[in-house]
Amino acid sequence: MTIRVIIVDDQAMVRAGFAALLSAQADIDVVGEAPDGRQGVQVSRTVHPDVVLMDVRMPEMDGLAAARELLGPPPGVVHRPKVLMLTTFDIDDYVYEALRAGASGFLLKDAPPADLIAAVRVVASGEALLAPSVTRRLIADFVQQRPAPRKDPALRLKGLTPRETEVLELIARGLSNQEIAGHLVLAEQTVKTHIGRVLAKLDLRDRAQAVIFAYEAGLVRPGDGD
Repeated sequence: MTIRVIIVDDQAMVRAGFAALLSAQADIDVVGEAPDGRQGVQVSRTVHPDVVLMDVRMPEMDGLAAARELLGPPPGVVHRPKVLMLTTFDIDDYVYEALRAGASGFLLKDAPPADLIAAVRVVASGEALLAPSVTRRLIADFVQQRPAPRKDPALRLKGLTPRETEVLELIARGLSNQEIAGHLVLAEQTVKTHIGRVLAKLDLRDRAQAVIFAYEAGLVRPGDGD
């Protein structure tokens, strides 16, 4: 099945470069682009892409506001694409808030072409792009500046089994399913089952939101495991 993508970035050269790269892939079709978040939302609701590549800093409406519009649409709007944020190291607060809003992850704008292609495929498949350790560090750095963990997430942790809590902690540390399976000496399919139950019990959309939840619940502290 072809992955339908739109590119939202205020730099025409970036849009053109990404579009050329992605369109060259047999399984990816670039179906639209926009120079700012507001137009990006409009284009998305017109062409219904599977994945939106969303820059963070743009005029009119920034990528964070646009992601919130797409992932929390008004009544009557059914389509909700996966959103992959395009960012740089100096805006970790935007990254954190975008993940909380439901974005499936982020990619550094200067990442190698192969990483961009892989990221689109990963996000389209329903996974979150959180494997690189840099993601964990960026989130942890920002969480460290936030108030103490809220009580509500900590209370919701009580609904998990000990094994599910353990799996959630390893997700938050940035481990892949395969790495979690090796760490806990479980089959990878069993890990996937545990993750599905964790997401369902905590009413979370994906791994990205699970990471945010784990930090806010105090299950993982900034700097743990580094």
